Amino acid sequence: MPETLDHLPLARTMEPTWLAKSDHSPAVARRLLHSFLSGVRGGERFSDKGQLLVSELVTNAVVHATRSDQRIRLRLEVDQEQLWITVEDASDQVPQPRKSTDGESGRGLLLVEALADAWGWGPREGVGKQVWCVCSPDPAAGQPCRRR
Repeated sequence: MPETLDHLPLARTMEPTWLAKSDHSPAVARRLLHSFLSGVRGGERFSDKGQLLVSELVTNAVVHATRSDQRIRLRLEVDQEQLWITVEDASDQVPQPRKSTDGESGRGLLLVEALADAWGWGPREGVGKQVWCVCSPDPAAGQPCRRR
């Protein structure tokens, strides 16, 4: 039976996906998140924040934590209350928000800190670390527009 909106699951876990060290990986991660959330009832409520968060975590892994011969692993989970985003890389470098930035880069983890309900990092199995964040749905998402 094809899935309709009424038959979409309330919770879902995406199989971990490997991404290349590439400037294209954040966009790939955003597309994966969009597709993932479209398969969950109410998933669109996480879309705006989720797109920014997954972009920042994958960008950090590409720029700061991955050599050209290494890959990044993305995991996504969602239920009606929270979206979990986990990005794994092969670096042991501790992720730290930069309090002062010069130029256009260096604000990624500050954005994650501001948008996520919680975030953190820890070692992963084998070599490297995982950086994760959790966010709640946007309360305005999915609400009908009201005319004045």
